[in-house]
Order: sequence, then C-alpha cells, then structure tokens
Amino acid sequence: MASSTLICDTEPWKDLKNHVQEIKKTHLRDLMSDTDRCQSMMVEFDGILLDYSRQNATLKTMDKLYQLAEAAQLNNKINRMYNGEKINSTENRSVLHVALRAPRDAAINSDGKNVVPEVWKVLDKIKEFSETIRSGSWVGATGKVLKDVVAVGIGGSFLGPLFVHTALQTDLEAIECARGRQLRFLANVDPIDVAKSITGLNPETTLVVVVSKTFTTAETMLNARTLREWISTALGPSAVAKHMVAVSTNLTLVEKFGIDPNNAFAFWDWVGGRYSVCSAVGVLPLSLQYGFSVVEKYGNFLLFLFTCYHFQLLRSVPEFIVRHGIILKFLKGAWSIDQHFISAPYEKNIPVLLGLLSIWNVSFLGHPARVSMESNGKGVSIDGVPLPFEAGEIDFGEPGTNGQHSFYQLIHQGRVIPCDFIGVVKSQQPVYLKGEVVSNHDELMSNFFAQPDALAVGKTFSGNRPSLSLLLPSLNAYNIGQLLAIYEHRIAVEGFIWGINSFDQWGVELGKSLATQVRKQLHASRMKREPIEGFNFSTTTLLTRYLEENTKLNRAVDATDDNSNIPLVNLYQEKFKVDPWVLLETIREFMVDLVVCGHPSALWLIFKGMTRDIFGLKLKQSNIDLDYRLYNNTASSTDGISGLSLEKIRGFPWFDCQRNLAAICAVCLDGVHKGERSRNFSICKHVFHARCIDLWLVRRLTCPTCRSPFKMEPV
Repeated sequence: MASSTLICDTEPWKDLKNHVQEIKKTHLRDLMSDTDRCQSMMVEFDGILLDYSRQNATLKTMDKLYQLAEAAQLNNKINRMYNGEKINSTENRSVLHVALRAPRDAAINSDGKNVVPEVWKVLDKIKEFSETIRSGSWVGATGKVLKDVVAVGIGGSFLGPLFVHTALQTDLEAIECARGRQLRFLANVDPIDVAKSITGLNPETTLVVVVSKTFTTAETMLNARTLREWISTALGPSAVAKHMVAVSTNLTLVEKFGIDPNNAFAFWDWVGGRYSVCSAVGVLPLSLQYGFSVVEKYGNFLLFLFTCYHFQLLRSVPEFIVRHGIILKFLKGAWSIDQHFISAPYEKNIPVLLGLLSIWNVSFLGHPARVSMESNGKGVSIDGVPLPFEAGEIDFGEPGTNGQHSFYQLIHQGRVIPCDFIGVVKSQQPVYLKGEVVSNHDELMSNFFAQPDALAVGKTFSGNRPSLSLLLPSLNAYNIGQLLAIYEHRIAVEGFIWGINSFDQWGVELGKSLATQVRKQLHASRMKREPIEGFNFSTTTLLTRYLEENTKLNRAVDATDDNSNIPLVNLYQEKFKVDPWVLLETIREFMVDLVVCGHPSALWLIFKGMTRDIFGLKLKQSNIDLDYRLYNNTASSTDGISGLSLEKIRGFPWFDCQRNLAAICAVCLDGVHKGERSRNFSICKHVFHARCIDLWLVRRLTCPTCRSPFKMEPV
C-alpha cells in the first residue's frame, strides 16, 4: 500500500522549499566557476556522459534531493516495480517493461510467475516471422515479396516505434539492413494521413501490422478497416490473411477481422502503452524493417575469406554481416540502463539524477516546462488526494539547430525553461567539405556545447537558465535503447517521489469516452436524420455546422430539383428513409468486380446507370461517351473536350488513353502502366490507380487532387 502522506508534508520537502531562497541568490556563471562542483556533477556510465553542472543547484541542493528520495522510499518503489508488484494500483497491474529487454536467463516475476520465458517466446516468434518476410519465403497473395510495412497504432503504439525508426533511418548499419524496404506508421484517423501512409505503395507488396491490445481502439481499428479495404479492393478479401498481421491479445476479434490468429503477436497487461516499444508493439515492425538478428555462421565464412584473399580487397566487407542484429542491440542497450537504474547509488544513477532535477525545477523553482520528451501530467496522488504542488511538465523539443530559429529566443530571454541537450560524439553520416574549418557534425556539436553555456552565463541578457547535457558515443541501436530507457526511468522516478501513478492515463480515457458519444451522434444524424442531443450549446452548434458543411463538401452534388432548391439526393432520402450514399457504398464492391473481370469502361457505364436509377440523375453524356470511345480506341480526331482535339488530349501527361501513355497516378504519383487497373475522372481527366481511387471514388465523388466533382444534372 502506498503511503497516504503527501511528499510535500515531509521534512526534506520543507527543507528544499526553504533552500530555494538560497539558490535564488546564486547565478550559474558563479556556480560554473567552481571546478570541484562541476566535476562532481558529471556522471558516466556505459559510454554515456551526463553533465548537470548547469542546473541551478549546488552540492547541498543535491544532498537535500537525495534525502527527499529517501523520504519517498524511492529505492523501495524501484524494487517493487522490478519485483512485479502491482504498483499501477488504479488498474491493478504490474509495471514490467524492464522484462521486455531482459536476457533469457533473467527471472522477473508477475503474480508469482517468471514472465521472461513468455517474452522470449514472442521475441523468437517475431524473429522467425520477420526473417520469413525479409527472405521472401512469405509472399503476398499474388506471389510478390512483401517489402513494405505500414504499422497501424496510436499513442504508445506509434510514438515509441516511430522514435526508434527515425533514429535508425540514418544509421549506416541500419540503412544496409533496410535496403529496398519501407516502414511507415499510421496513427491519426484523418483520411489525409491514410492517403499519405499508402502513397506510392503497392498492396501486392505491402504488409499491414495492426497494433491494438484489445483490438477495439476506435482510431486504430477504423484505420485498419480502411487499409483492409485498400487491400481487398486490389487483391480480393482472401488476401487479407497474407497482407495483415496483428499485435494484440484479443485473438477472437483478430480472427473476426480476417487476420489469421497464428499471425497475432502477444503482449501483456503489465506493459503500459507508453512503455511498449520494446514489446511486439515496436519490435515487430522494426524487425521487419531492420532485421532482428543474423545467423552467426557468416562469421566463419568471413574468416575463410580473410585467409584466402588479400586483406585490402576485403576492407570494405560490410560490418552488418557479423552483427548480432539491429533490434537485439536496441533491447540490450535498454537492458544496460535497466541494470544501472536498479543498482547504481543516487549520486551515480543517471535516471535518478534526471528525475530529481526535474522535481527540483518543477515543484521548487517553479519552471513549468522542459525542452525534452515526456510528461507525467497528474494533479492528484496515487491515493486520489489533490496535490498542492506542481507535478507535471510541458515537454517539447527539436532536433539539431532547428530550435535556434523557433523557441530559443524564449528560453534565452523569456520564461525560464530547463533544457536537456542530447549530443552524439560520432555522426551517423559524417560530411567533410574541402576548405571548411570544421566538419558538418563539428558545426552541429559546436552549438551543442555553446548553447548550454549561453543559457547559463548570459551576456546582454540575464542567463542563469538551467540545462543538462547528455553525450552519447554514437547513435546506433544500442545507444538508442539506452536513451529510451533513461527517459522511461526518469518518469518513474518523478512519479515515485511525487506520489503519483505514472502508468495510467484516465484523462486520455475520458477523451476517448466522449469521442464515442460524438461518433454515435454523427452516425445517428447522418443515417437516421436524428437531431443532435445531449451536448452543450457550443458543441451542438459546432456539430450542426460540421454536419451541414461536411455534407455539402463530401457529396459535391450540383443538381437540384427543377421545382425547388432541395437536392434530389435529399428528396430520395426523405422518401425512402435510406441514405443513397450508403447504398452506393454497398454496391461498390460489385462494381469493382465487374471492372476487374470485364472492360474498364464498364465502371463508367454502370455508374451512369446506377446514378440514374438511384438519384434520378445522370453523368454528362458527352463525357461518358467520349471516355467509352477512347477506351475502345474508336474515337476520331474530331472528338474533343472543351474545344481540345484528341491529339492534344493524348499529349497531356495525366491522360490515360487505353493505358498505353506515360500516365501518372494523381494520388500516389507513381506511373500507371499498360495493363494496370486504373481510372480517370470525366471532367479533369486525372488518372488514378484503381487501388488508390477506391478509397475516394464513391465516398467523395470528387477528384482528390483538384477537387473537381462529378457533374450531375437532372434527367
């Protein structure tokens, strides 16, 4: 049981409060002149150097912070976490992300059971599956190798894996491992993000990884259904089992979705969403892109080569052949920090020091923000008692020198915002230009070294701005794992001392709950024409405007009844109580099948007849007939659109006459080749792959590139 006593009621907390006035009398330019102090505020572990000498703190401050950690029973809480106790009390769960990177022979228990063998069972399954995909042993529905991956998830199922992927993208070893492959992430439910995630991808060579523990997360599952439709439309419904896999524990819903349960990768309730990157959530997509590990037999083969050939000829043999695996290195780097966190004394413990300094800056010095990575963001203790002190930070940051041209003016001359500067000794891709004084990386690192001093010392402005510096030897998979674990544990330290739960997210859950209510209302208003009820005036007004304007934009129907200004679509809806656009959606698959089996022009002919029957409308006959003649190569040179001759039309790069010109898909910008299923709009003549336009055609009835609508007129 957690103590019901708030940390602010303890003597060490009160002592630190009194100490604040003493610190405010000092200035960092004076503190930085104390060599002994600065030397004592540097800590090194496993190649990482932490320098926190530019914090508004003295050695006395640090001693008082260590006493605060003792009062909060920090060591005990860390041990309870590692021992698998259910420290996430609001959800009655253990917090064991450290088990995700533990070696095979480690023992970490939850509910009296060692979970490490379960973790490695999943890791071994990921290794086998990723190697099967990467080697080409597993192919898609049409026999093509799956070289592209779209990972669908949100929150921790997206941000952590994206962070690692972004860091690895420019690592030379990782580049070699990922050659010819693409990894993309889809989190936002905005359809624009869906389009961006599949732009340039071929469903025949794409594997979709759906990440949802319960397989019920609204945003994730809608995006997953959208990509399932993209695959099914292009390759048929049976292709889903070959092109989609899941990271989930709900095998029933996985199978119902159309994914083979054998291709579902598990994780556990003791894995918090924001701490899940080392589970299948991150390891699966990252392994598909970079490889989990490599068979070590290549080492003997290399030795043979070195004895048979001149050494100079083999100097360029890539290091990746004898590596232990990109993702395995990442997990080992995280485990290195895990062991450091639980064993090192406070004064040498990098995550503990970072956490204590954050508490000092937020709760005592009153600095509400930090240029960094994460936030606890709680206003009550783990027992539900409102906190009389600030316990959360607003975190933000930028890579490299980008921040100097955005928010650095604020941190130098505006409000005080403690900063973390993270630098790397060895560049992933060094550049040396002839005649330059320093290399490009030296220029970058010059700013890394200079900015903390400028913040601390000042010149024409006050200075006295706290920061700390982390210097990594390189930015390979191992170091990335270390960095991730440092910041994970920093958050835990803050939460342990503040007495809050760093591992639940009820605020986010409330937002999801309210979004569900809105979602139901949108459906009821569109499909059943029900009035908006149960919301305040502001939300009701906004929802009403959204529904009205969205209907106009999405449907883009110009036609109106000759005797009134009411669109015929609405008249149809009033008469039959069925939304005709929903009817079109249900018929769409039938249309696509006809186009696949027959002539592509069948799409236009069917659509023309269907709109006449359903809406009492028709497409402009001149355009539809011209399309038909062009597809069948029966058009004459006198045919034209808007005064253009057929010869001029054939010269347009976006025009696809019998699919034998160099047309470019207006959605993905890839070439549309002869014989490839594609379509174009009658009005603007933009060309689209069939797989690209399926997501837009019936729902939008507008060109996604130029927004030209299908022009309709009364019969």
